[in-house]
Amino acid sequence: MAFRRSAMMDARRSSSHCSTVTLVAFIALCLVGVWMMTSSSTVVPVDMSSPESNSEMKQQVSDTDRGPREDSSVDVIDEAATAAGRDANVDVKDSTTETRSESPDDQNVQDKAAENVVEKPQESEMDDNTRTTQTYSDENGSTEDSSQEATDSGQVKKADKKKYSDENGITEGGEMVTDGKERNQEKSTEGNSEETKDGGQENKAGQKFDEKTDDGQSESSQQNSDETGKTEGGEMIREGQDKSTEENYQEITEKADSKFGEKFSEQNSDETKGDDNNGKEAAERPDEITAGSKAKDLISHEVFPDGAQSELLNETSTQNGAWSTQATVSKKEKAVQAASKEHGTRNNWKLCNVSAGADYIPCLDNEEAIKKLRSTKHYEHRERHCPDEAPTCLLPLPEGYKRPIEWPNSRNKIWYHNVPHSQLAAVKGHQNWVKVSGEFLTFPGGGTQFIHGALHYIDFIQESMPDIAWGKKSRVVLDVGCGVASFGGFLFDRDVLTMSFAPKDEHEAQVQFALERGIPALSAVMGTKRLPFPGMVFDVIHCARCRVPWHIEGGMLLLELNRMLRPGGYFVWSATPVYQQIPEDVEIWEAMTALTQSMCWDMVNKTKDRINEVGMAIYRKPSDNECYAKRTEDSPPLCQGSDDPNAAWNIPLQACMHKLPVDPIVRGSQWPQQWPLRLEKVPYWLNSSQVGVYGRPAPEDFKADTELWKHIVSKSYLKGLGIDWSAVRNMMDMRAVYGGFAAALQEANAWIMNIVSIDSPDTLPLIYERGLFGMYHDWCESFSTYPRSYDLLHADHLFSKIKKRCKLLAVIAEVDRILRPEGKLIVRDNSETLEEVESMAKSLTWEVRMTYSKENEGLLFVQKTMWRPKEVEASLPS
Repeated sequence: MAFRRSAMMDARRSSSHCSTVTLVAFIALCLVGVWMMTSSSTVVPVDMSSPESNSEMKQQVSDTDRGPREDSSVDVIDEAATAAGRDANVDVKDSTTETRSESPDDQNVQDKAAENVVEKPQESEMDDNTRTTQTYSDENGSTEDSSQEATDSGQVKKADKKKYSDENGITEGGEMVTDGKERNQEKSTEGNSEETKDGGQENKAGQKFDEKTDDGQSESSQQNSDETGKTEGGEMIREGQDKSTEENYQEITEKADSKFGEKFSEQNSDETKGDDNNGKEAAERPDEITAGSKAKDLISHEVFPDGAQSELLNETSTQNGAWSTQATVSKKEKAVQAASKEHGTRNNWKLCNVSAGADYIPCLDNEEAIKKLRSTKHYEHRERHCPDEAPTCLLPLPEGYKRPIEWPNSRNKIWYHNVPHSQLAAVKGHQNWVKVSGEFLTFPGGGTQFIHGALHYIDFIQESMPDIAWGKKSRVVLDVGCGVASFGGFLFDRDVLTMSFAPKDEHEAQVQFALERGIPALSAVMGTKRLPFPGMVFDVIHCARCRVPWHIEGGMLLLELNRMLRPGGYFVWSATPVYQQIPEDVEIWEAMTALTQSMCWDMVNKTKDRINEVGMAIYRKPSDNECYAKRTEDSPPLCQGSDDPNAAWNIPLQACMHKLPVDPIVRGSQWPQQWPLRLEKVPYWLNSSQVGVYGRPAPEDFKADTELWKHIVSKSYLKGLGIDWSAVRNMMDMRAVYGGFAAALQEANAWIMNIVSIDSPDTLPLIYERGLFGMYHDWCESFSTYPRSYDLLHADHLFSKIKKRCKLLAVIAEVDRILRPEGKLIVRDNSETLEEVESMAKSLTWEVRMTYSKENEGLLFVQKTMWRPKEVEASLPS
């Protein structure tokens, strides 16, 4: 019995021990569960400073053929990262959550968990049963777990995972974070706002949330705030910024999407709508965008919609809405053909086999075509004669070529070996044009008519005619027969832009000298065709002994100046016939006097500069047609009404005058606003009844384009590409539209040539109205400039259009010709075209500094190198 009783007692002890162990284990599990449930509501902020988190947007960087990038070029568009909160040092408030247990053990577990959190969690209000997963998702869909491990009594705590999202719950791919088909958003504390610094840019966003509860779960939606949280083109607008830009751009993108058939996302568009068929509520997209969606928005909103491809119009054709196109494309242009990617991938570039060598200009050095000319009486041999097939060869560098001297020092001297021509120094050295000084060519600032310096000469002009008002009333000037362009070079000091041109003649390399100095210049001649500028756009036209026979053949050449001169504008003529009394000069003066009187030009002053000892006559073009009606003889005659003064591409000169506009709402009837107001002022002749390039009323188009490019340039180009803008002087916008790119860079120490393609809406007159300048051009042909002329080329949706008419390979070869070594090319276009251009750039051994592509739109930033092929073409191009 004793044995039995002892056995029973042992059994009871064993059973009691098991129960105790089970109870303790159960309690421990409960405590662990409570701890896990309470800690799951704490969102641990991600260390955005890690390399993985910095890959917020797609960066396609080739592992081969790509050199090192500059530090600041890690983002395609740097400013978009602010909305994602990529600064790891941002302090975020602790979240407050309810717990189901108030036991001391539970509290200890929570305290220990809080001690292991390195960074303060973001504010959130989530259901206790909600667990989220935090991952990084790259463009290919692969993910990387981000977890924080902490130890408590030897146990490893696993951080709850939350799919990569910002504080508002938007995922990288643009999809809403969901759990059990219910979305839980974080709730911001009332009265608090985040201040995030990214690349020196500070954005403040005060966000509002509407809170509603359903079965214990809270869901908050973010409301848009025009003043503090609005996004524009993928960026947060600064507090207090006007929202009109965003609204205008949204309307334009919507209109362009339907009108032109191009796919552009609407601003603040809903990327994550639920399934309507299942009755799900569409998710509202918050203003702040995440790492993945921000890049998409950036491309959608930064890349301005393309204009419609309209047929080319003759100068007598009916205009297409508010914008007509330039004259019909040359018959030499080939049938439409798509450029093959194969051209870009092959590395078989060769040097051009031409007598002009490193200074070859295909359309001006076409020796075979020049030999076939019947006459050179009207300088036909100095005009454009483009090859039937645009060259696809490259030019060598001059021996000893160096990186050009930067502005403003370049105005005074350049490297001799960059433009190794001394003939002009020998001929014009005594007139202070240019001199050879060791390894430099120096420019004392003189000219034939102002050997004692251009600045004195410029001031003398204004003293003679104060109404010219350099840099205020007179902003855009044409300098005919510019020499080395010292006149235009020193007019920069008076806030004046000067389009200088001269022929490629016996004054060897005069335009090349100007461009190397950092002064705008163009190789052109007044021969048999109109110059590639619109009518009535230049405030002042200047000719200092430019050797142009204005008086012959009915004054045809002077009438071409009359076409381009703004009504009420001035012609400054500084030449020997004004002040010398030799028989030839007297004869020319008398002929000019008769011609200008018959043209109704008023000679407002004739004077002589005692320092330079030269004379000058200043004429003013009439502002109305009153004088024309009073003439006793119709000579020169008025042009026919069908003759469009803006038609300028391959249009023969005519000895006639166009009637002046008198309607107060027609361009040319009023003088533009004074500079700099005219830069952003909507021209008086644009009205809402006119349709703009992008399908909206023209004034809205203009404003939106201006604000858009200001945004892109300030937030992306100036900060996100790693360009040393102080070293960029000569720039070209290869497809300018309204000139917004140039206007946005107005404060830069540079000048920009705005090109309007001949098959694009003719917006060049508007560009001049803004106080900017440019010209017409067909990119299926060579540009009329010397090689190595430009520091930076900008092409916005140009190549995808031009490759429909001509070979893209030839266009890239032309880009290589006019771009300086170490010069930059920025391309914005569709993804297919970007791939072609990038492939060709790599075959040229250019450095691909940046690529970005999403939703079939993207950006490519490349830099030319010093590389040149060794092999030379076997025969001369035809």
